[in-house]
Amino acid sequence: MTQAEALDILKMGHSVFLTGPAGSGKTFVLNKYIEYLREHDIEPGITASTGIAASHLSGMTIHAWSGLGIREYLTAEDFEALEEKPYLWKRFAGARVLVIDEISMLKHSNLDSVEELCRFFKRTTEPWGGLQVVLCGDFFQLPPVVRNEVRRLEPDLFDGIDEGYSAPKTAFAYHAKAWKKMSPVICYLDEQHRQGGIEFLDILNAIRRGEVKAEIKQRLTERLGRPAKLSIEPTKLYTHNANVDTENERELSRLPGQIFEYGMTARGREALSATLKKSCLAPELLRLKKGARVMFVKNNFEQGFVNGTLGIVERLSQYEITVRTVSGTAIVVEPATWVIDEEGKIKAEIAQYPLRLAYAITVHKSQGMSLDAAEIDLSRSFEPGMGYVALSRVRSLDGLCLLGINDMALRVHDEVLERDREFAEASEREVENLRGQGAVKVKARQEEYLNRLAPKTTGQKSKKGKVPKLSTIEQTRLLIEEGKGIRQIATARSMMAGTILDHCEKIKEQDPRFDFRPLIKNSGLSVSSQQKIRRALTQNGMENGKYLLTPAREILGSGYSFDEIRLVRLAI
Repeated sequence: MTQAEALDILKMGHSVFLTGPAGSGKTFVLNKYIEYLREHDIEPGITASTGIAASHLSGMTIHAWSGLGIREYLTAEDFEALEEKPYLWKRFAGARVLVIDEISMLKHSNLDSVEELCRFFKRTTEPWGGLQVVLCGDFFQLPPVVRNEVRRLEPDLFDGIDEGYSAPKTAFAYHAKAWKKMSPVICYLDEQHRQGGIEFLDILNAIRRGEVKAEIKQRLTERLGRPAKLSIEPTKLYTHNANVDTENERELSRLPGQIFEYGMTARGREALSATLKKSCLAPELLRLKKGARVMFVKNNFEQGFVNGTLGIVERLSQYEITVRTVSGTAIVVEPATWVIDEEGKIKAEIAQYPLRLAYAITVHKSQGMSLDAAEIDLSRSFEPGMGYVALSRVRSLDGLCLLGINDMALRVHDEVLERDREFAEASEREVENLRGQGAVKVKARQEEYLNRLAPKTTGQKSKKGKVPKLSTIEQTRLLIEEGKGIRQIATARSMMAGTILDHCEKIKEQDPRFDFRPLIKNSGLSVSSQQKIRRALTQNGMENGKYLLTPAREILGSGYSFDEIRLVRLAI
């Protein structure tokens, strides 16, 4: 199925499972559908199974969006507690479309809980509360982790979950009752937009089909010990954390000069902070030297980096890190925040520079990344799917150096292999059905669904044509001019407060005279707090035209968040 065909099916209102190989454009299609909905004033619930994946879509985790949080299962007491949360009522009341990205990393039991919450807050017995649900992911990725205590407490979850799949070893989402209830239309993308070269695609597809013959093994063996052909130094992928830590520390120690250390700060409920730390790729203690190879671990499109962007540390001080990316762009890196908030109130927050040493990383943590060059050691692969995940992170065969490989690395889950064949066949039937309807009927069905979602917006194009779409920064600017605060804007746009602050800083670059004082006033900071933050920011002067956040935070202490400091800085 092509991306255009998948988009046509989504626009008709079907609940969908969007899948396909790494690099087939799944996230691209999601973003196009989200853009389409927003053009018609429909704000979807944009979520993902992990914080990293959610950041790719400027959304939030499904656990935070739904209210599930860190719970493994929901009890009657949980429902009573969640019912008292006004922000959840507001969120579900406005929800018409729910997107869940990286569905392969969400346990089936969690998916059942989310579906139950949708029905609960929508006050209906209709599956998923009547929402259009868009699940996106690739089950050839590594399966979600199920703690041993969960297996002991709920053994029935791993015995006869699904007809024909007794005692599954994986907890993939397709085992969920909620999956059966939604009966998703399968959109299996079969085009490639990442890896270059037919030869590399042949290798990846052979592993994916479970048809690794002697010829494929020979091609991979030829890459053993051969350096990547690209000028950039490759990142090494290992299967075990111990190898990664050893490699990063060894390479850092070889560099001359002083080590600078940057500690992660945390505030809020300890259990929630611990959850944030676990899901965040930035280390609790970031140790760097000038010349160190690093990787960005968060998206910031305005500043020119995404999760997986590689670079070299060009300048270091106690309060500043400058990184030159592989594209040659110099970026002055500022601390990023990861938060859990409820109803606009921060329950937990961690802050750290969005970097990690990039000499090595585990295969597990590489999921969702696209690397220009990688050295991959699969000699200790211990789980089916591990080799496919690692190899598919690289954009081309020229960027691959294989350090070692075992037979397990070339295997995928038999269960997933069978399901994937079923998905591909179902998708082919959907393509035939779509083409059989004809363009006119498809367009009519799309208009009909759009009219159900947003009857006031359908057909309201001006006589001169389509109203120009505002950029994401312009949309934020309009909400600021309407008098909304940071948290209100973040909620309205289903974005993190940090993303909205990124927009604000871009607005200030474009229009230095823009008045942010109403925004600060409406964000709950007292005048005395604003003055205290202002004094802390200006105490150390400016570097590269900016007041630095870290020294201000050290003066203020943990009682103030980086977001609050960034907010006040806008008005200086």
